[in-house]
Amino acid sequence: MDPNDRDYTNGEITVHWRPNYCIHATTCYRELIEVFNPRKRPWVDMQGAPTERIIEIVRKCPTRALTYDWSDPSRVSDKPDSEADEMPDSEKDDLQESNMVEINVMKDGPYVVAGNFKITGSDDKELKKMVITSLCRCGNSDSMPLCDGSHRMSDFSDNED
Repeated sequence: MDPNDRDYTNGEITVHWRPNYCIHATTCYRELIEVFNPRKRPWVDMQGAPTERIIEIVRKCPTRALTYDWSDPSRVSDKPDSEADEMPDSEKDDLQESNMVEINVMKDGPYVVAGNFKITGSDDKELKKMVITSLCRCGNSDSMPLCDGSHRMSDFSDNED
């Protein structure tokens, strides 16, 4: 566990935030500022919305920097077993059946790739097997081809001027 990782709970669930995976897509606070407010400390207020709504937003995190666990162990968890790139076995089964990879373009941000895939380098070496990641569109990432959030510092925009 990274020392920067944070856990927030409301008694029903614990939301896990792994800042090293966060690309600041802003999905969490654009859709639920009552819970996810980067201008406040702590930035996550688990009392700000019903548990179901928090789960809905956490599941939208494009990099799985946000995940959650139910406090009641009999409930199903969304937290990956080991890495942010993993998904629950039930979802893996569904994915294998459909064998579909989905690519979404984030406004003024990266490509978010979700599905069962691997990234291979120009030297034909496998870089990573994963189920979700963000690929740089701005060209400024220090982790090419992966997004590191540099688009925010470079004022990257979808608009062509």
